[in-house]
Amino acid sequence: MSYMVSSKNLDSITLNESDPVRSVLQNIAIILSTRQLSVPLYRDFGLPMQFIDKPMAVARPLLIAEIKDAITEFEPRANVLNIFLENDLDAPGKLIATVEVEITDV
Repeated sequence: MSYMVSSKNLDSITLNESDPVRSVLQNIAIILSTRQLSVPLYRDFGLPMQFIDKPMAVARPLLIAEIKDAITEFEPRANVLNIFLENDLDAPGKLIATVEVEITDV
């Protein structure tokens, strides 16, 4: 079974989630919205954000690679199946990532 997670899914974050599937999905949403170096004592966590200020043709593949690498490293219970990027209609030049994942080992 696959699940869709977006960087917009931060509204329903609960700490100490007891449901393993919801916990994995929350972790992925947090990874998608966290910049590396922004978490004290866990500086490697998140996305390196190397795609910022790049042309869209360059930013899209960079962001996809960063998302795959970060989810593989920080949430090993999830396998990335697809990554969809859409333009934010409210903020020109901003990309919204939606990731389709399959959860294993829960």
